[in-house]
Amino acid sequence: MHEAPPPTNSPSPVPASSAVPAEPLSHGLKQRHLTMLGLGGVIGAGLFVGSGAGIAVAGPAIVVSYLIAGALAMLVMRMLGEMSAAMPASGSFSVHAERALGRWAGFSVGWLYWFLLVVVLAVEATAAAQIAHGWVPGIEPWAWVLLFMVVFTAANLTAVKNFGEFEFWFASLKVGAIVVFLVLGLLAVFGWLPDTDPVGMTNLTGQGGFLPNGWGGVVSGVLTVVFAFGGLEVVTIAAAETDDPARAVGRAVRSAVVRILFFYVGSMLVIVTVLPWTAQQAGLSPYVKVLDAIGVPSAGQIMNIVVFVALLSALNANLYGSSRMIFSLAERGEAPRGLLKVSGGGSRETTGGVPRRAVLASVAFGFVSVLLNLLWPDTVFLYMLNSVGAVLLFVWALIAASQLRLRARLEQEAPEALSLRMWCFPYLTWVTLAGLFGVLLLMLTDEAARPQVLWSAGATALVLLVAVGRQWRERRGSAVADR
Repeated sequence: MHEAPPPTNSPSPVPASSAVPAEPLSHGLKQRHLTMLGLGGVIGAGLFVGSGAGIAVAGPAIVVSYLIAGALAMLVMRMLGEMSAAMPASGSFSVHAERALGRWAGFSVGWLYWFLLVVVLAVEATAAAQIAHGWVPGIEPWAWVLLFMVVFTAANLTAVKNFGEFEFWFASLKVGAIVVFLVLGLLAVFGWLPDTDPVGMTNLTGQGGFLPNGWGGVVSGVLTVVFAFGGLEVVTIAAAETDDPARAVGRAVRSAVVRILFFYVGSMLVIVTVLPWTAQQAGLSPYVKVLDAIGVPSAGQIMNIVVFVALLSALNANLYGSSRMIFSLAERGEAPRGLLKVSGGGSRETTGGVPRRAVLASVAFGFVSVLLNLLWPDTVFLYMLNSVGAVLLFVWALIAASQLRLRARLEQEAPEALSLRMWCFPYLTWVTLAGLFGVLLLMLTDEAARPQVLWSAGATALVLLVAVGRQWRERRGSAVADR
């Protein structure tokens, strides 16, 4: 059992890199695992299928929408990378928020993010089960869900390197699929494929021009695609389980963000160049439409396989991230201490240092979420899903607020720990905060997105109320004890 440090009521001091307490978890992740996790962690169904909705509202200007959303994600990841390289911890931004703003912030962002992951896990498991049911109709979707949950729970219970290997190969397949798509798309644009003529720029300037719905369409596109970048945060959580966390997270953040922008923006540019934007429909994969148009046989089934892998990859990563987050909360006295027990025996890299109780706690709530999704998808589960709909933006805003406080303190107390620095500090941090609040305000004006903001704000307020109440009770108890 790893003992948690005694609770404090004020922001923790910033330790020098040499003074960061050692994590009791395994160091079984390698640099290649972390790099691929950062690269493939956000390449999921949101890109392969959800991007069709963005193209439908923004037209060819969806490229600009992805640039804006990607820039926000890139800035947040740079800030998070700076803090994680200086102070690696399995709780990542939850630990940083506690050190920068106080226990209420660490408690709130940790539990909100954990809730987000275990709820989204249900969506991914159910969607993957529907695809598998289409291939093997004799097996009911619930049985597929059970199989996926059991397999990935077992993988996360054994050794962290098993999680790393799963994610490495999942991410490799997704990245490979996008690279092949980009190559085929470029060949089609220039007319270098059999029986094709050069497309040119016709589809970028026709059907209403590059901005068929004006800048309002670009803004609507941002609201549609910004959440597709969620998932990058797991890289900084996983960095704590590498041999050299500071170096590993720095390399992963530097490589992943630029490449993801390339894959996202590059894919969108190919799609709106090869086909008219009016050919796209929400809910249908624009990748399938392009592959069908250039004559790739069985394009739909090929993309189904890629989406299936992407969903399983996200399920695996969310189970890992949620277990480490709740373990970190338990370390700091913000979750039941029973979750602190880690596996032991044998080599720590292969069998030890796995927070098995934290994994089981996360997957247990994951099973509850899946059950609610199967039984009441349009009522109970819909409310749960709405309650986490905008949580990612709240988490990103707290990351930026934490970085504002910690950067100044690090420069004074431990400047040698700043191996990775946020660009143009503090100006770009303030720009990022303004951008995030701008997205939230725009969501409030959007009829479809408004319920997500309101429900998420309600869930956040509830967690904040619990955090403040716990802190008030502890202070009152301390005051009584001192009398």
